[in-house]
Amino acid sequence: MDMMRFSSLLATWLPALARRLLQAVLVALLVGTLCFFMTRLLPGDMAYRIAAGRYGYDMVTAAAAEAVRHELGLDRPLLAALLDWWARLLQFDLGQSQVTAQPVMTEIVHQLGPTLRLSLLALALSLLIGPTLGILAGLRPGGWIDRITLAVSVVLRALPSFLLGLILVLVFSVQLGALPAAGHDDHASIMLPALTLALGLAAVSCRVARDAMAAVRASPYFDFALSKGLTLSQAMTRHGVRNVAAPIVAYLGVQLVYLVEGVVLVETIFAWPGIGHALVHAIFGRDVPMIQGSALVLGLMFVLFNALVDLACAMIDPRRRP
Repeated sequence: MDMMRFSSLLATWLPALARRLLQAVLVALLVGTLCFFMTRLLPGDMAYRIAAGRYGYDMVTAAAAEAVRHELGLDRPLLAALLDWWARLLQFDLGQSQVTAQPVMTEIVHQLGPTLRLSLLALALSLLIGPTLGILAGLRPGGWIDRITLAVSVVLRALPSFLLGLILVLVFSVQLGALPAAGHDDHASIMLPALTLALGLAAVSCRVARDAMAAVRASPYFDFALSKGLTLSQAMTRHGVRNVAAPIVAYLGVQLVYLVEGVVLVETIFAWPGIGHALVHAIFGRDVPMIQGSALVLGLMFVLFNALVDLACAMIDPRRRP
């Protein structure tokens, strides 16, 4: 029976896994190709920028830029260079950084850990703050908690992540001296960048949780549970939490766009040594392989997180299972 059940589950989930795998391949090709052409369209001499990244702007010369151009084949036709990158990508080879001469995969593996730590902590904080306040607001729609959370959510969602980060630095670092403004020297350094991302995510998840809780609170099955003699906490535990959790988890897929986009800005603001920070430096240095590799990993992270969200939704709500 166990083997038959496993075979049935595998047959059910295999098409969904195949679609996600195809999506990952398409994302890899599309992101890498767009980064290749967009980098070549940036103003300025790419060879000069790369030489400046290697030797410093005070030391770079026209001869050094020409040597870099010849060494890296920057004078090759665009199509030939793109086909060469596609061929190496099929071999899981992202090439070497044109500035540091280190393998791009090695650089990304080194930066992936801090980015994942920051992203997961931001998600955890957002799920702790947003849905909790949303459920409290949804229990009494129109109450003072509902009105306050609505106002705060609108303000937080309207603020760009870089501006919110600067406000948090002024409050917690400059005024209170409670947290470091930037860097990664100790465990406290991650709190401000994680909180910057988390507040933006929580602003939306709070309203999603509020609407879901208000719908559950007004439903006949919830009123029936209370009329049977269950307390509000018992009715929430048995009938409310799972129905509220389904739309919150489903909306995580939309929030991941904000998370991936915010990681690039927030890591740069707080000098957090992750992929987003490295991507910004690679753009300034015209390091094409590093730009392509970093953007590729961010895109694949988005696909992976969305697949995990779909799996979580299917576990919470059987109606969403394939």
